[in-house]
Amino acid sequence: MSLSRRRGTLAAAAAGALVTSALVAAPSGAAPSKNGCDNRSNNTYAKLLECVRVDGVMEHLEAFQQIADDNGGNRASLTPGYDASVDYVVEVLESTGWSAEVVPFTYDAVDSTLEQLTPQQTEWPHADATGTGEGDVTAEVVPVDINLDPPRANSSGCQAEDFAGFPSGAIALVQRGSCPFADKAVNAEAAGASGVVIFNQGDTDAADRTGVLNPTLGGDGVVDIPVVGTSYAAGESLAQEGSTARIAVDFYDATSYNVIGELAGRTDGNVVMAGAHLDSVPAGPGINDNGSGSAGLLEVAEQMSKSRPHNTVRFAWWGAEELGLLGSRAWVDQRSEAELDEIALYLNFDMIGSPNYYLGVYDADQSSFAAPVVVPEGSEDIEETFESFYTLRGEPYDDSAFSGRSDYQAFIDNGIPSGGLFTGAEVVKTPEQQEIWGGVAGESFDQCYHQECDTIDNLDEGALDVNADAVAFAVFRYAASTEAVNGVPGRAVPGRFEIPAPAGPEHTFAGPLGGDDHDHEDEHQ
Repeated sequence: MSLSRRRGTLAAAAAGALVTSALVAAPSGAAPSKNGCDNRSNNTYAKLLECVRVDGVMEHLEAFQQIADDNGGNRASLTPGYDASVDYVVEVLESTGWSAEVVPFTYDAVDSTLEQLTPQQTEWPHADATGTGEGDVTAEVVPVDINLDPPRANSSGCQAEDFAGFPSGAIALVQRGSCPFADKAVNAEAAGASGVVIFNQGDTDAADRTGVLNPTLGGDGVVDIPVVGTSYAAGESLAQEGSTARIAVDFYDATSYNVIGELAGRTDGNVVMAGAHLDSVPAGPGINDNGSGSAGLLEVAEQMSKSRPHNTVRFAWWGAEELGLLGSRAWVDQRSEAELDEIALYLNFDMIGSPNYYLGVYDADQSSFAAPVVVPEGSEDIEETFESFYTLRGEPYDDSAFSGRSDYQAFIDNGIPSGGLFTGAEVVKTPEQQEIWGGVAGESFDQCYHQECDTIDNLDEGALDVNADAVAFAVFRYAASTEAVNGVPGRAVPGRFEIPAPAGPEHTFAGPLGGDDHDHEDEHQ
């Protein structure tokens, strides 16, 4: 269906809705003054959506960008940039009348080094392998069946025979390709290597084939020697004759923080939760991933601050998500069974303003993607709520796989109904998707995903505007009543308002996208 036909269909569907203000069905450009919004109780859909504005979201994103600029270019966990982000969120919450709690959690962290010593001295960007051993070694670097000639096809380190004559105690340099990373590391350790460097294949010019490799060995403690991943350029340099290097991997206990904000309701035994991860990757400031979700929640918090919801509303800004969903998992683990039972539902917002976006809703009813996880009962209503909002606004939308590969995983593991929004990461946009949402076919939804260029310029403000309202709409609906999700009665939202039935997803994805497109565990080979 063409974009014009699709929008016409959605507009017709929305025409039957009873709304007190046309602002609900149109962009929020003609809102009251900021002070006017801040000083009134936004106690209807129309009032709240009138006041949730992209300019407010952008103010928070500009603050996150400045924090990164002032702190080494990123807001990653265990960095001053993350700590400053925590302080900023707390300051915003407390200034609007929400409670704010900084909740620490401890996790196993890794400190690592990859330094080439000869024939040049260079500290190479790298990532420690999941399943690496610990150690600090300085030794000669010995390439193992690598191929630096295009197209660079190889089976480097895949067979024990590749290590014939390997000098005991040397560092093995192996190249991505043909077999799991674990096979390369295990074979290297068996041959007497003191450490392993796995470099990217370089078979294309794409960043994911040339940049720093984040290898996964498939478990914890797969080998006892240090293993790191690095870029193709680093591997090419380390492959020089006479190369020596130092690899160090050190395990230690680290402490990071979640921020939990709460707006008290008339009842406190039925809590509506929403969350977004606050940390970036070390490579960049993380403005789309995930400043966008974090800033969207802050704007909604500000504009709901004068209202008194029926259900208590709790927002979370998670730490160490980029290290494996650690903050959300830790917070859920810290809760008693009774405390978890009070959580009616959880809404997740991870990348909601991608520059080459599509509008995605977690596919709880599995109409496009078979879920690899158990979808808790009640999650389908959450999906329909977001779909109804897009229908009301005349916005085409599609499914995003309900995979658990973001901070809702810990909640669905405990049977808590969940849902969320997503605008795409490294997956490439198709011509059909370009026709529907615009943008550029053949390019990823976010070409700066997990890169230095994920800055304030790496956003689509139109998508961010729509999705900030979608966040507000869903939170506000469930703050009034979660009866459709968990059977707990609430109260009606003031004003004559009818939520339209969803128009239906576009179904543009022929196959799985690797979870919700935001895959936090790189492929194993």
